[in-house]
Amino acid sequence: MLNLDDFYRARYVLSNVVRRTDLIYAPKINQESEIYLKPENLQVTGSFKLRGACYKISQLGDEEKAKGVIACSAGNHAQGVALGAAKYGIKSLICLPEGAPISKVEATRRLGADICLVPGVYDDAYRKALELRDEFGYTFIHPFDDERVIAGQGTIGLELIEQLPDVDTVIVPIGGGGLASGIAFAIKTLNPKIKVYGVQACGAPGMLQSLEHQKVECLDAVSTIADGIAVKEPGELTYRTCKQYLDGVVTVTEDEICAAILALIEQHKLIAEGAGAVSVAAAMFNKVPVKGCKTVCVVSGGNIDVTILSRVINRGLSKSGRIYTFCVELDDKPGQLFVVSQIAASVGANIISVYHERNDDTSNVTACWLRVQVETRNAEHVQELQLALKNAGLKLI
Repeated sequence: MLNLDDFYRARYVLSNVVRRTDLIYAPKINQESEIYLKPENLQVTGSFKLRGACYKISQLGDEEKAKGVIACSAGNHAQGVALGAAKYGIKSLICLPEGAPISKVEATRRLGADICLVPGVYDDAYRKALELRDEFGYTFIHPFDDERVIAGQGTIGLELIEQLPDVDTVIVPIGGGGLASGIAFAIKTLNPKIKVYGVQACGAPGMLQSLEHQKVECLDAVSTIADGIAVKEPGELTYRTCKQYLDGVVTVTEDEICAAILALIEQHKLIAEGAGAVSVAAAMFNKVPVKGCKTVCVVSGGNIDVTILSRVINRGLSKSGRIYTFCVELDDKPGQLFVVSQIAASVGANIISVYHERNDDTSNVTACWLRVQVETRNAEHVQELQLALKNAGLKLI
C-alpha cells in the first residue's frame, strides 16, 4: 500500500543522487494554456528512472545487497539500477530487449552493469530477468510495479507542487505506469483538485486498454518510436493506482510525438526521447483539456538514439507543416517544371527536391508526373500552396 511518508523518505534519501529539475516556461507549446516543462531528461542518467531504482536499492537489506540485483528495461530503468547498484557497491545484471537503442545499452554498460540482451521487447526481457533471478538468487528491481519504486518516482509530484503550488493540470507519460502512479498519488493526496492525465503512444496503449476494460490486459504487440513506454502489460499495483488517481489516459500518434520532439529541440534546446515527449504532444495537439490552465508536462527522458534523430526531425517537420511533399500530373512537354517552380516561388515555398517520372502505366501516355518536396512555414502555408497549384489547373495526385 502506498504511503506518502515513504515518498518524503524517498526524497530525503535521493537528495544527494537526483537533480531537482527546475520548471521551464514553454508558452509556444500551446498558446491557450500556460505550459511548463518538468525536464527529467536532464537527470544524470537522462531519465526520471534513477529516482525509483536508487530508492528501491537503498532500502534493500544486507543479504539482498550481497546477492546483487537484476532488472529488465528498455534502457532508462537499466541505467537507474546500474547507477544505484554502483553507489552501494553491489553487482547488477540488466536484461534488455535486443532492439533497445545502442546508446542506452552502452550507457548502462559504462555505469558498471553486466548486460543480457534478450530477443523481443520489454516483456520478453522481463521474463528472462525472472528466470535468472530464480536461478541465481538475485534481488529483482521491478521497473514500475513496486511500492518503493513508485515512491521514488513520486518525488517528482512533491517537487511539482512546491515549484508551482497553483498548478491546474499535470500530464505524465505512461508505459508500465510507475511514474504516473507516483506522481498522481502524491499530487492527489496533497491536492485532489489538481488534474493528472496519463499519455501513451497509440502503438502501445496497454494502460488505456486495461482501464477501459476494467482489468489488467496484455497487448499482443507494441510498436512505437517511444521505446521507453513500449510495454505490453501494466502492473497490478500501477493499474489500481492509475485507476484510482488519474483523471484520464489519452494516446498520441507517432507523427505527434515527432512534432513534440522537434518543438522541444527548436524552442527549448531540449533533447527528448519519444517516451519523454508524449506529454508535450498531448498538450500541443489538445489531447487533454488544458485551455486556460497552468499545465506541467513531465518530459520523462532524453535518451534518444541519435541514429534515428534525423528521421524523427523530418517526420516532425512534416507533421507541423514545415515540409510538404506533393505529386502533380503534367503534360510531358517543355516548360512544365518551370511552371511548378514558379507557383511554389510565388507563395514563398522553397523547393528541396524534385523527382520526374515518365514510365507510369496508370497515367495518360502523353503525361508525366513530378514529386516535389518543399519547405513551408506551417499548415496554413501548405494549404496556400495547394490552392495555388489547383488554381493553375494542376492535378495533385
